[in-house]
Amino acid sequence: MVLKLDVRGAILVAAAITGLVTLASPARADQCDDIAKQLASGIDGLKVNFKAANIIYLTHPAAKELSLGCRAQGQTYSNELYAKGDRKPTPKFFDLVASAAAITFTLPKDDATTGATRCLKRMGLLRGDKVSMRYKRLNMECTRTKTDASIAITRPKDE
Repeated sequence: MVLKLDVRGAILVAAAITGLVTLASPARADQCDDIAKQLASGIDGLKVNFKAANIIYLTHPAAKELSLGCRAQGQTYSNELYAKGDRKPTPKFFDLVASAAAITFTLPKDDATTGATRCLKRMGLLRGDKVSMRYKRLNMECTRTKTDASIAITRPKDE
C-alpha cells in the first residue's frame, strides 16, 4: 500500500512539472519584428533599417520616411504606420501606403488604398492642411507642409 502512494505521488509531481513547463511561453520574436519582416517580404524595394525604442524604421524609394510604431505600455493604439512623401503624392506612394497598411492591419489592399487616397486627397484649400478621418476601423491623420505630405494610420486597442 505504501508503494502505491509513492508511485502516485511521483506521477502527480511529474504531471505538475509537465503542466508548468507547457504553460510557460516560449521565447519568440516581438510581434512588431514579425510585422516588419512580413512588410519586407511582401513589398518590393522595402528594407528594414533599425529599431529604436518601439519604432522600426523602414526605407522605400517611393517614400521620404517610413516607420512602423508598436504599442508600448499605456498607449491607446495597437500599431501605427507612418509614411511621408512629396506634397503631391505619386501613385507609387499610394500603392506603398496601401500595401503596408494591408499587411500591418490585416485588411484588404483595396480598402487600404481607398482610405489612404481619401485622406491624402482631402487636404487642400477647403479642408486645410491637416485631415483626420476614420475608415474601416482605422484612424487616419494626414498632414502636409510646403514640401511634403504624410499619413499616420492607427487602430485603437479595443478594436
